[in-house]
Amino acid sequence: MSKSHPAKIRVLLADDSEVVRAGLRALLGAEPGIALVGEAGSVAEAVRAARQFHPDVILLDIRLPDGTGFDACRQILQDAPETRVLILTSVVDDALLDEAIRAGTHGYLLKEINARVLIQAIRDVAAGQSILDPAITARVLQLVKTGPGSPAANLGSLSPQERRVLAAIAEGKTNKETGAELGLSEKTVKNYLGNIFEKLHVTRRAQAAALYAQDSRHQR
Repeated sequence: MSKSHPAKIRVLLADDSEVVRAGLRALLGAEPGIALVGEAGSVAEAVRAARQFHPDVILLDIRLPDGTGFDACRQILQDAPETRVLILTSVVDDALLDEAIRAGTHGYLLKEINARVLIQAIRDVAAGQSILDPAITARVLQLVKTGPGSPAANLGSLSPQERRVLAAIAEGKTNKETGAELGLSEKTVKNYLGNIFEKLHVTRRAQAAALYAQDSRHQR
């Protein structure tokens, strides 16, 4: 009797740089548990390839010639909400982090990371986790250091329901999607978010998500 092997993680790569794609192609091709099923160099190609190849994880750059990775992410998740989207880019700022979360991405990594970290991030995202580059987490946390108390202490002030709402937001869900998952109205979710922001001393979803990601890593 032949032994059954775990299914490979099907990955789609979307980046407008042929050099970047070639490097990632070589890296992913050497991983026995990962299969690169397709490549794309634009938003339109990424959406088309996602429909054709049904990847588990999409490595997606932000800067594409016919739009942004966030545009691609929204279209892809509308067609296949079970797909996991991992932003892999060389740029980051507060607005981009906010946009990434609102678009529904499941991770945000900088291209400076090493190969081992990227491979593990693909596996973690495929397994249902949300990933934030440590450098990005540090950047976002820097924005909230003016608030009283440590991040862990602030998170400890959240009610169980507030933590559930925050967990959903950190996964990239919209207020409407969070409400559907938790059996709450969209307005109630918005009210919970207002309380969460006040307790965590933040003003952006990206900041709250970064605090949650840091706390989740510490508890593993």
